[in-house]
Amino acid sequence: MLPDLRTVDPVELTRLLCDIPSVSGDEAAIADAIEVALRSLPHLEVLRDGDAVLARTSLGRASRVVVAGHIDTVPVQGNLPTQVRTASAAEGEVLWGRGTVDMKGGVAVALHLAATVTEPAVDVTYAFYDHEEVEAELNGLGRIARHHPDWLAADFAILGEPTAGHVEGGCNGTMRLEVATAGRTAHSARAWRGHNAIHDLAPVLAALAAHESETVTVDGLDYREGLGAVGIGGGIAGNMIPDAAVVTVNYRFAPSRSADDAEAYVRTVLADALAGLDGATVTVTDVAPGARPGLDHPVAAAFVAAAVAATGAEVNPKYGWTDVARFSALGVPAVNFGPGDPNLAHADDERCPTAQITAVATALRAWLAPERAAD
Repeated sequence: MLPDLRTVDPVELTRLLCDIPSVSGDEAAIADAIEVALRSLPHLEVLRDGDAVLARTSLGRASRVVVAGHIDTVPVQGNLPTQVRTASAAEGEVLWGRGTVDMKGGVAVALHLAATVTEPAVDVTYAFYDHEEVEAELNGLGRIARHHPDWLAADFAILGEPTAGHVEGGCNGTMRLEVATAGRTAHSARAWRGHNAIHDLAPVLAALAAHESETVTVDGLDYREGLGAVGIGGGIAGNMIPDAAVVTVNYRFAPSRSADDAEAYVRTVLADALAGLDGATVTVTDVAPGARPGLDHPVAAAFVAAAVAATGAEVNPKYGWTDVARFSALGVPAVNFGPGDPNLAHADDERCPTAQITAVATALRAWLAPERAAD
């Protein structure tokens, strides 16, 4: 059980949430605790799908926003129960332990606001979902989007993923492709009788090495792209000419590009390298489109202004892929904004400065209830 959400401090709430078992696939206990705590609040309607819990206001406001966060963690590595520690002079007091960064701090802030901001300036849907740290098909937010898309209907969304208290708008898309070449097997002592498929990858690798990635401005943010080889395979035995080889390519593309645009771009980059290779193929094996930040939307602009004024937050693009892309697919612009250094997510010494948890809560309160921000 969680204490009364109206009275518990978000830092203490973070500690309590971290100490509830919640490794992906084992979220029932924390989902139950969150549901019970939210159902005690009369101003919220509470919904549940599996181990995902949503709570929402219905005040008839002109706009609705979603504040979301996942409740699961990667496996524990001797880093629970949570501890309060003093880290470096720069970090100050921290909460140390699994989930403090990714992302119980963001969840705690959302629960705190859900309980204490009873009359927000916009209607709010708070979404707490399961299975984010595992295969995409199990993701609780994706499941809700499939089963209950109306639950996520909004004008703007904030995902409480760790950003060290800065605003990271949207996210890049990601695509993996396999470039395969075909040769002819022969004994390596008579190499001229075969055709080396690994050697055929040389112009492909050269094209990738020579490529200069673009920086694309989207809604005022500069998204730096990335294109390169991330894996290579081929060969049969130490005395055989290989008849097949493959290089895996990853493309991180700006959210202004569609998946089709991204594939066409990669094929254009590799066109000359592949032109003289008989039997070479390019196959997309995985793709997840990015998300525009939509910072030109009035609700988003008001949020950014409040965050900058309250905490001095910077506004940056998100280069990695996050669940904001799921909101983008629903037509909802979204940003990432939460406590914790993302470089410490999943680390054995995962830790989050308590001041960042407080600062993020302050910024969101200033936006949701500006007339009460000083309370």
